[in-house]
Amino acid sequence: MKRDIDINEISDGKFYTANDMVKTDCHDCIGCSDCCRGMGSSILLDPMDIWRLTSNLKTDFNSLLERYVELGMVDGLILPNLKLAGDKESCSFLSKEGRCSIHTFRPGICRLFPLGRVYEENGFRYFLQIQECAKKDKTKIKIKKWLGINDIKSYEKFIWDWHSFINQCEDALVELEDEQRKVLTLYLLKTFYQTNYSESNFYEEFYGRLEKTKEMFGF
Repeated sequence: MKRDIDINEISDGKFYTANDMVKTDCHDCIGCSDCCRGMGSSILLDPMDIWRLTSNLKTDFNSLLERYVELGMVDGLILPNLKLAGDKESCSFLSKEGRCSIHTFRPGICRLFPLGRVYEENGFRYFLQIQECAKKDKTKIKIKKWLGINDIKSYEKFIWDWHSFINQCEDALVELEDEQRKVLTLYLLKTFYQTNYSESNFYEEFYGRLEKTKEMFGF
């Protein structure tokens, strides 16, 4: 999802790498969960998010759509996002006590918050969104520890490669006829989301599908 914003208005004016320390730790704010409500359709899910959810919940993508996930149009592509529920528009994975029921395998955007990413020519850097989290006096933590993802280099490569590929698809949509756009969007949905991954070889399978798709559509 592209955001047309002035980063100086929403950040502390600094850029970070995964090895940097930043004031973002709110782990002692038990049951707050303000960041799990009222997000609209902004919590987009990438293929790794879906892999984590289906693997840990022992389910498939279509079953997720019945309760936890919905599809939306994002810059011309059909992409999944977390579904909200109830009068408070809470994440469907949020418990009555205000705790995340999937915290150990929560989606990447949830792990990232209140950080954001600035994509550049050959990668991205992190920035701190200073107005998003209501908790005061947050403590410093290393970004890669905050994200809590094993093999951070492989994960960051995946994030960059997926972002670049999605941009390629969006650019291609401009040149395609309506029927061709439909073919591309539905193929992406089926290939990267609806088709199950194995429980142990996500990166290998993802990149296999990515290369096949690029070859098929001439990217």
